[in-house]
Amino acid sequence: MSRVARHLVLGSVAATAMLVVTACGPSPATESSGEPAGEISELDYYADQQGSRAWQQILDTCSRETGITINRQTVPTDQMLPKILKDASSRTLPDLVFTDNPTLQQIASTGALTPLTDYGISIDGYYDSIIKAGTYEGEVYGLAPGVNGLALIYNEKLLAEAGVEPPRTWQDLATAARKLSGGGKYGLAFSAIPSEEGTWQFLPFFWSNGAELSALDSPEAVEALRFVTELVDSGAASKSVLNWNQNDVADQFVAGNAAMMINGSWNLARLDEEQGLDYGVVPVPAPEAGTDPVVALGGEVGAIPATGADRQQAAAEVLKCILAEENMLAWDTAHAYVPSRKATAEKFARDNPAMRPFVTEVETARSRTAELGERYPKVSQALATALQAALAGERSPQEALAAAQREVGRS
Repeated sequence: MSRVARHLVLGSVAATAMLVVTACGPSPATESSGEPAGEISELDYYADQQGSRAWQQILDTCSRETGITINRQTVPTDQMLPKILKDASSRTLPDLVFTDNPTLQQIASTGALTPLTDYGISIDGYYDSIIKAGTYEGEVYGLAPGVNGLALIYNEKLLAEAGVEPPRTWQDLATAARKLSGGGKYGLAFSAIPSEEGTWQFLPFFWSNGAELSALDSPEAVEALRFVTELVDSGAASKSVLNWNQNDVADQFVAGNAAMMINGSWNLARLDEEQGLDYGVVPVPAPEAGTDPVVALGGEVGAIPATGADRQQAAAEVLKCILAEENMLAWDTAHAYVPSRKATAEKFARDNPAMRPFVTEVETARSRTAELGERYPKVSQALATALQAALAGERSPQEALAAAQREVGRS
């Protein structure tokens, strides 16, 4: 989640902006001159050095290819959604935005965005889950040049020394994690902080077991939370997962304090820089052999707000350029994302073997908002709270999820 939304619950500023936008909507598009504008503004949250540099290279390439000047603005992840909603209320939105995919439907529900099909942007060849992530009420408002997800990353040396094979099932994972724990070290590390980041890391267990976000206290959901809770209770994972974000998890893995971790593809570049660290990657273990994991789809979607016909057309030309295969591959290679088109992703996996598990998982990955739309943030927070309560021993998994379901039922 390097690029996964960590703060989806709106603050008071964002909530106020939402009410204003819903009331007035975006300013109407001006009559087109027939030619795209020569300059546009763009907004993203790639604030880290690696991501920002890689994204700037893509924007520079597309500026040259289209002849359109791109004025870029970057904000921290947690400021992105409030800013977009605030700018929409004051009719000062940028011409092109790249926002975390779970926020797309919430933004589109305000009427601030324009359908990408208006500009002849094709969705052919994209993974269905990626199209769903950018769809609101039957219209595609956002498309991603690449996506990310979670997998199990393991220390090859530590597993070999313990005679442990990379786990493929929940039973394999529990057995391996216990065997690899001891002496202040843990078999598995993951993030369970009380925010979207914790929910994001729990969803592969939740969804892979057949649970649905519309029924947080189902038997399948309870079983998934019980499995994760038992990993901590047995000492196979540290209780510090309650406080670790995904960067902290990577730190524990690099330091040798965790033999395995659930984390994202964006960490691979960092791991490659570590001398003497040999790692492997497999999909997140599934409940049973022969079943596929269901991970949450991460990454950003490009969307075009209603800012005026000429500027919208120019933004569309830039977005088409970003989504072109060569630029898609350049961005995904630089940032360890999976290309959004199936054929491009297969080509990418052949050239980047460590990314193969992430590519494989996209086929069964889910958009977090596909089922609930703009209601997802509240459900996500309730699920994160339940995860914390169960792992901290404050409530049983069943009690924690029952409380979560009651909470979302009041919304």
